[in-house]
Amino acid sequence: MPITAPYRSPSPQPASKRLRPLTEYAELARSATALLRTPTALAELSEDDAAIIVSYMWAVGYPTGSTILRAGDGGRTDFMLLLLSGEVSVETDAAVLSVLGAGHVIGEMSVIDGAARATDCVVQSSVQAGALTREALHRLMDDHPAVAAKLMLAIAQRMADRLRATGDQLRMMTKLLDETVAKGQRTAVADLRRTTLPQ
Repeated sequence: MPITAPYRSPSPQPASKRLRPLTEYAELARSATALLRTPTALAELSEDDAAIIVSYMWAVGYPTGSTILRAGDGGRTDFMLLLLSGEVSVETDAAVLSVLGAGHVIGEMSVIDGAARATDCVVQSSVQAGALTREALHRLMDDHPAVAAKLMLAIAQRMADRLRATGDQLRMMTKLLDETVAKGQRTAVADLRRTTLPQ
């Protein structure tokens, strides 16, 4: 059974005695290899590529209610997670943006650029995951540069898809806002005419 890592614990790294390589859990490693190749993760990878990446991951677990990633946290940006089981809500102060389950990858932007986390990720049901640290990513680049390049390209594609989807959502919201404002202006003009023009 993977370890339980509360929010304040150090990020997944080999120095931690509590963490074990994901490959020590044969069933989880097989699951991770398959899930890495799904459309919700990084479908562009071959089975062999996915197995190599999994060999660089650490097994982690989080209990229900724990916060895996916290918006604005710049100190824990050195890992990304492949969700193997359970559910995580992606949240801002204002709303729940989505609920993600097995096969989704979280934290990939920060593991690449080291910037603070953009959203909170809160465990809705107990999570098992494979963690890929920045250090492990660098080792992967040294040991298997072609596989690392495919991984980075898949992550870039995923981020581009999300950016396009966000752009579509912003256009839709802008259109709705414009329609609401226009309707409000028409109503206000009609009200003004009724109150200021002689009957």
